[in-house]
Amino acid sequence: MRKINNVPVEAHTDLSNLTGGEVLKWDADSGKMVWEEVDGEDYLPFSLAWGGDRGVFGGGQASNGQDIDYISISSGTNSTDFGDLVEVDTTIGGHSNGSRGVITGGAYVAWRNTIQYLTIATTSNTTDFGDLARAFALHGALSDGTTGVTGGGYNGSNLNMEYFTISTTGNATDFGDLTAVRRGVSGGSNLSRGLFAGGTDGSNSAAIDYITVASTGNASDFGDLTLARQYACNSCPSSETRCVFAGGETDVYNNEMDYVTVASTGNASDFGDLTTTKHRIAGCSDGTTGIFVGGWNGSYFNTIDKITIASTSNATDSGDITAAKSGMFAVAGD
Repeated sequence: MRKINNVPVEAHTDLSNLTGGEVLKWDADSGKMVWEEVDGEDYLPFSLAWGGDRGVFGGGQASNGQDIDYISISSGTNSTDFGDLVEVDTTIGGHSNGSRGVITGGAYVAWRNTIQYLTIATTSNTTDFGDLARAFALHGALSDGTTGVTGGGYNGSNLNMEYFTISTTGNATDFGDLTAVRRGVSGGSNLSRGLFAGGTDGSNSAAIDYITVASTGNASDFGDLTLARQYACNSCPSSETRCVFAGGETDVYNNEMDYVTVASTGNASDFGDLTTTKHRIAGCSDGTTGIFVGGWNGSYFNTIDKITIASTSNATDSGDITAAKSGMFAVAGD
């Protein structure tokens, strides 16, 4: 629960006498939960607090694993060069606060403890942010617009969760434990709750764990995916209400998409299918439209799959990235 001056915001309908931070508040005009800024009057909708129309993605397993691309999520075009990572990385995570993208971990010859960042609105190379507590890759990534959290991962052992504040630079800190340590996990969130789903600890898992992103602590059981799988989207498109998990690997590559209502607990439901079977894809959203980029199923993909998060249906081809690869990060913002 978010607080201002140590007062739980859920206990108030009139927040005009509270100062000192940002809060979630029901906006009757839009019919949505919105961020209220510190002046008590301006409202920041989900798509600006956490996502935005520009999707930025890069790294990955291919000959050009240092490259970063960007697109307009709503327009559905081919991607354009954005810049380069500090170093070549694959199976990395992406976290956003709507203006800054933070890239965590990775592997190339050795496990990485690197954290990098970029300004989503400005094409450029990434800059050093700080270090993870451990070097690892193959993790899920999420944020609530303020805090970035990694879930699961691998560096010779399966790992739990770490976190950092996106707007500052610095090292990551232990967040808590998943219900079971595993790698190849998917991450997704709304503006308060984070989900880590699937993965493997030697056996594929269907488990979905949830956390309150603003509060460190151990994860709790949320429900199950429609099938046990690993290496689905490391970051998955979300809206204010829904998160969509896609792709992955059981004993074969698959194209299934599942969705859950993030604010409740329960098992996932079928959403539709990706354009093809693949794993190690990355996803992001503008709060309405979700995209999945790249992937692998014996060969690399340069495709961008597109969905409308509020409507269950199959994904459509939305264009191409500049090179086929898998294991990228993806973030959205403006």
